[in-house]
Parts: sequence; C-alpha cells; structure tokens
Amino acid sequence: MGDVELADTAHPLPSAEAFDKGARVPLGSLLLRERLITVEQLEWALSDREATGRRLGEIVVSQGWVKPAAVARLLAEQHGLDYVDMTAAQIDPAAAALLPEKFARRYIALPFRFITPELVHVAVVDPTNVVASDDLRLALGLNIRLAVTTSAELTLALNRAYRTSIDVIANDGADDDEGLENVVGEEAAAPAINLVNAVIARAIEERASDIHFEPEAKEMVVRARVDGMMRTLTVIPKGMRSAVVTRLKIMAELDIAERRAPQDGRVSVRYGEHPMDLRIAVLPTTHGEQVVLRLMNRLGLRFSIDELGMSEDAAERFTRALAQPYGAILTVGPTGSGKTTTLYAALGVLNRDDRVLMTIEDPVEYQTRGVAQIEVNPKSGLTFARGLRTILRSDPDVLLVGEIRDEETARIAVQAAMTGHMVLATLHTHNAASSIARLVDMGIEPSLLATSINCIVAQRLARRLCMYCRQPTELDEADRVELGLADDVEHDLHRAVGCGECAATGYSGRVALYEVMTVNGRMRRLIESGSTDEIFAEAVQQGMSTLRHDGIRLALAGVSTLDEIRRVTGDRLS
Repeated sequence: MGDVELADTAHPLPSAEAFDKGARVPLGSLLLRERLITVEQLEWALSDREATGRRLGEIVVSQGWVKPAAVARLLAEQHGLDYVDMTAAQIDPAAAALLPEKFARRYIALPFRFITPELVHVAVVDPTNVVASDDLRLALGLNIRLAVTTSAELTLALNRAYRTSIDVIANDGADDDEGLENVVGEEAAAPAINLVNAVIARAIEERASDIHFEPEAKEMVVRARVDGMMRTLTVIPKGMRSAVVTRLKIMAELDIAERRAPQDGRVSVRYGEHPMDLRIAVLPTTHGEQVVLRLMNRLGLRFSIDELGMSEDAAERFTRALAQPYGAILTVGPTGSGKTTTLYAALGVLNRDDRVLMTIEDPVEYQTRGVAQIEVNPKSGLTFARGLRTILRSDPDVLLVGEIRDEETARIAVQAAMTGHMVLATLHTHNAASSIARLVDMGIEPSLLATSINCIVAQRLARRLCMYCRQPTELDEADRVELGLADDVEHDLHRAVGCGECAATGYSGRVALYEVMTVNGRMRRLIESGSTDEIFAEAVQQGMSTLRHDGIRLALAGVSTLDEIRRVTGDRLS
C-alpha cells in the first residue's frame, strides 16, 4: 500500500487564514505550498484519484514527482503528529515486544519507544485509520502517540524488530541442527521471549561484550557494554521483569525457584551466521535479581600480528620474542584490554605441524584448529594450577595460560618456561615494568623471573573514531606544549562527532595501545635487584614506546582522539 492522506474534498488552495488558524489543510495544498508539485500536476492527480480510487500521496509518489518521505512529513504535519525516519530510529525492544508480530504486520504499525511508562510511540503509515488506532490501544494496554513514516521504512523496521533467527544450542555443546530449539516462534506468543531475543540480537549487531539486566525500584534497565562503554538499550516495565529473568534462567538451565543465592550458567545461541556463547550470572540485589550476560563469538575472530595494530617497532620486538626456542611471554593490563586476543595472534605464529600446542583458559574464548584447549572448572576441581600440571605431563611445546592468578600457577608457568617450553600467559598489572613486582608479590623469586621471561606486553583498548563522521580539528597550543610538538609540524588530528553509523557516539570499534618490554642483558640484572622505576627507565632507554606515547601515535594518525587516549591511560599524555 502506498502512503495515505485525508481526502482532499476542499479547494486545493485554502486561504492564508486556514493556515493561521490551524485548520486541517488538505495534502494537495501542502504539496503546493512546498512547491513539490505544480497546480497542473495536482489537478491531474485529483482526476486520477477520482478514476482509480488511489490515494493522492500514492499517486504523486508513483509518478516520481515527490519522494515518499516528503509525503510522510506532510501527512504528519497535516494531522499534528510526529514524523519518524525509521531507517535511523533506535527500536526499543521492550516497546516492540508489547505487540505480537502478526498484529504489527496486520495493522502496519510498530511500537518503537516509550515516551513515558504509560505512553508508547507507535510508527504508522496511515494516521487516518481510527479503527486500527483503537485496536492498538487495546492490544498494548497503554496510551499511544502515532508517528508517521513511509511504508518502505516501516516494513524494514518490522523486519528488524521481529527477528526469528535467535536459536538456543543445546548446552552439551552440540552444534548440529538437531540440537536447536527455536526460541522465537512465528506467533511470538510470549513477550518475554521476544524481548530477550530482541535484546540479544541488538547486542550482537552492536558488537557488545556484555548485557546487563539491572532491576530498579519501578523498572528494569537493560544496558550493554559496547567498545568498553556502557550504553542503555531499553527499559523493561516492572510487570515484565520477573518473566524476563525467568526466561534467562531457563536458557542457562538455572533454578528458577532460587531467588536469594547467586547462580551462574552458560548457553550457546545462534543469530543468523553468528554462533555465540553466553555466560550468564544471576545476582540477588535489593530490587530483585540482576542478570549479566557475557557474549563470546564462537567463530573465533582472531588476528594476525600484523592486524593487531602494533607500531612497527613493537611488532618487531614481539615477533623476536616469539622466535626464541623457549621462555615466557606475558600480556598484561586490566580486564577487557585484549590480552587474550594478542596471545592468540602469537599462537597463530607458533601453530605449526611439528609442535604440540595446548591452552588452559576460563573460558575458552577462541576455538582454534590444531590446538588442544582446556576450560577450567573449579566445581569439578579443574583449576589453572591442576590443569597446568596435567598439560605438562602431556608433552606440549607451547602452552597458553589464560590467567596467572596465584603463586602455584605462576610457579608452574615459570618452571615450564625454564625447562624448554614456550609459555604464553596473561596477568593483571598496570604496565609492563610493574609485572615483575606483581609476580614477586605472589612469591616468585626474582632470579627465576630474570631467566624465564622473554617479553612483557602491556596494553589497553581505546575507542576508534567513526570513519563516517570524524572531522579534522586543529591541535591547540596547550596540546602542542603537552605533547612537545613543534609549531610547524602538521598532524591529522580528528574529533568525534556522532552519526547514525556509530549510534551518535563518534566512535566505532576499538584499537589497541601497546608497550612491549624486551627482557635481555641489563634488564635481566635489574629484574633481580632493581625497582619498578629502574626497570621502567631501562625499558624506555632501550627504545620501548609507552602506552601513552603509542596512544598519541594513534591520535595523531586520526585513528582515535587525544581525549580518548587520556581516558584510557590517564589525564596527562606527557
């Protein structure tokens, strides 16, 4: 169906007083006012309408005289309603879940956002259909405010809102079609199921790493972590909160009757061609149960060292350390800084047919061909330390330790590095130099660290500028002084703006900042007897670029912004 409008029974050119008094002006007059058609075209269109019964808006669009969006805007004005561009609008999953798909398509309408908890915005093509509006109010159980859009845009929005391709994969790990349970039926009978799947689908599309279902006094806020920053996805009415939590528990095979104790589980889902593992943690709070989902891509999105974004010097240092026959390589930084991704890039270099590679992780993040991967399970007694001992009895050449958390794990890893194995491991420390003090605090002798470690890579993740909307900006005098840059040197500095491609944030994706500390010569002697400051100074003296300087490199190249680099490395960049 084309776009519709109130029948033009009046003269197409009303007086100026009609406009001034707010009378409902015929669509034909609005088209003339905007100079979108001529009087002759309007007369022809009105004659065609009399002969065919088609709507005026449909006629002028079919003739190619006016674009559909322009007609929709004038229809909204004619009826005192909002116009909405549904290609750019963010669809609130909680709002869409209120209306089953079959009714949405029957009425050609979509609830897309809450104006207030009792008032929902509904996109329609035909604002004159009073019967449909009344039916929508009854179906939703809420007051509605209509917004006008085009039929093409609304069709696309309906397809986005009512996704039926989220499938739960059996928790035993089977990934064949027989292990699938479709969790969104064609009828979308259960609003909670539809809502949960819409939230997960949107989070996957926006590349989120986590989804938080956070109960509050009167509602439940759903937020997602995208590019390291939290972003609100929707607000769930209090009446649906219990059903949503129950659905999430059922997916993870948790106890739905237990509401006072923490629970955790996992489930695998498929969204289109994207198989995902979801770690689900349930925690009781003062306002009810909070649920957090960690999203992990089962496709194993790995990078080569060239694709990590290291500077040429840092990549050379890292590759040189990997070329050693044995020893330890550590990646350090806070949670979510990309440490495991860097180690898997290293694993790709070391993965050869003449070697045995094994990992122990919590959880296994990237499934990799040619590598035996073990996942810790404390409930069954499989800890990092116990699993590492078993791995060392299995004749490995290369082993990856997902995280060094305690003295026992650290000691086994160091001893393995000293006895002919290449050991890759992560550690939570602030920078490369402070990693030595952290391991010493765990109880490892400095002399063992000096002889076993080849390289330490510290890293952070900064948001990458959106390439669609970033804008060049000049480096002001204060920044030049802070960075120590000459006035006559030009740099490609850019600022974040925000557009539809980046959800108005100005950023899309992330880029890693690295400092690579090579351990050799004088550095080994300092590890045995020097302080963290002395180790850091020696690393810089040997040419190591710090995290801040690597971030400045990215900002001056137009990849990120100075503000973003300051956020992830500290207030000052000097």
